Amino acid sequence: MPVKGNPQKHDGFDNVNDALVFFNKMIVKYPKPSIVDFNKLLATVVRLKHYAVVVSTYSQMELFGVPFDVYSFNILVNCFCQLGRIDFGLSVLGKMLKLGVEPSFVTFSTLINGLCKQSKFPQAVSLFDEMVEKGYRPDLFIYSTILNGLCKIGYTDRAVWLLRMMEERDFAPNVVIYGTVIDCLCKNVLLKKALDLFSELKAKGHRPNIATYNCLIHAMCNLGRQKEDDRISEAMDTIDAMRKQDIEPDVVTYSILVDTYCKRGMFSKAEHIVNTLRNQGIEPNVVTYSALIDDHC
Repeated sequence: MPVKGNPQKHDGFDNVNDALVFFNKMIVKYPKPSIVDFNKLLATVVRLKHYAVVVSTYSQMELFGVPFDVYSFNILVNCFCQLGRIDFGLSVLGKMLKLGVEPSFVTFSTLINGLCKQSKFPQAVSLFDEMVEKGYRPDLFIYSTILNGLCKIGYTDRAVWLLRMMEERDFAPNVVIYGTVIDCLCKNVLLKKALDLFSELKAKGHRPNIATYNCLIHAMCNLGRQKEDDRISEAMDTIDAMRKQDIEPDVVTYSILVDTYCKRGMFSKAEHIVNTLRNQGIEPNVVTYSALIDDHC
């Protein structure tokens, strides 16, 4: 089977065993095919989702003295991330730097995504900072990935800072990204900042979704128990504003209200909401019933 001059063959495999037979012929051929040919073949094996096989073939390529380029390393990094071995993926980055192979945007973005998938958010943020310092321009996917990571670990200031960086670099945050930061601010008891960002979202022409409204309503009700008695009325005003935008409260919204009323000893209002739910054909969920049971006991 010819190895060189037939690049289309690399994309034609639908069986990993056929790809390995072809690889074994390539690896012993002299002179060896170019790294581009190896990369094409291994990219096909990745497409077949045989990541461990790709890692094994790289070891053989190294033994046979096949020189890797940045694309080869990126394939290897991706495979380690897919296998959940982000530690090995980071080792590949170190090896690239040691060999003088300049990492690409893909190298960094693959590793950042892999770190976030394993909830290693501080490391992901650190690598993001390194990427920016090296002059790489993040894309919308990386911004969103890091923003989610920052919010999960409660880095509210950094999350807002990153939101502003996106705006400065003409990556207009969408309603989901705004909602993520608003949710983070609410969870960290920064309701005023959350409301300011919510107002900004609407001023820019975005239509808030039910998830964003719910996190604000939840924060309003919880802060009401801690300090301001009128927060629950503010939550009700927010629900009215939702309805004016043709966004109907869902079971989560009602569950928040039931929980709030129960914790304040206002059981008749809580039960009225549950009855309203049933009349609207909405079945109360476990959270709704748990709130009623816990506070009646």
